[in-house]
Amino acid sequence: MGDHKEQPLRVGAAVRRRRRSLELTLAVVAERSGLSVPFLSQIENDRARPSTSSLEKVADALRTTAVELLAAADPACSVDVVRAEIAEPGPEPRSRSLVRGHHQMHATEFTGDHDAGREFQYRNDQLMYVADGAVEIEAEGRAYRLGRGDTLYLTGGVRHRWRATVPDTRIVVVAVAEHIEAVRDRGRKR
Repeated sequence: MGDHKEQPLRVGAAVRRRRRSLELTLAVVAERSGLSVPFLSQIENDRARPSTSSLEKVADALRTTAVELLAAADPACSVDVVRAEIAEPGPEPRSRSLVRGHHQMHATEFTGDHDAGREFQYRNDQLMYVADGAVEIEAEGRAYRLGRGDTLYLTGGVRHRWRATVPDTRIVVVAVAEHIEAVRDRGRKR
């Protein structure tokens, strides 16, 4: 009860991702498909559900198929439960995704240590939360020691590495997904 169930698909985000990956404007897709710019905008924003015929026209304009767009579509649900995995504590580090599917936010739980020499740099912002244990995080040339309940926020583009300083440390990393254009030109004034 309450677990993720099959829901209708929202094809709008898949259409937008495909259009942007081809660097096409809505006007170009409208011209190629024979559909109007306002209707295409409504499809991309999931305010309109295209008929099979309209979806095929959009797919042709985007040099793909309706089946591929549907396969890349997001489920139209707002609640998804990911159950805890029961795992024996051990020396091997583990990670598990806390979010299923292609969403704007991604979350991963890391248990144990990992390659402390590995440097990370993500395009978008992220938050690191220490659920149990302790970690040391090196970011932008400074070291930060975090214990249970502490968080560290990193803006997109910050190079960092981390290591567990206590056995069976568990951290949760929540980030804006890589497919989202959330990076701002930090050098530009607004």
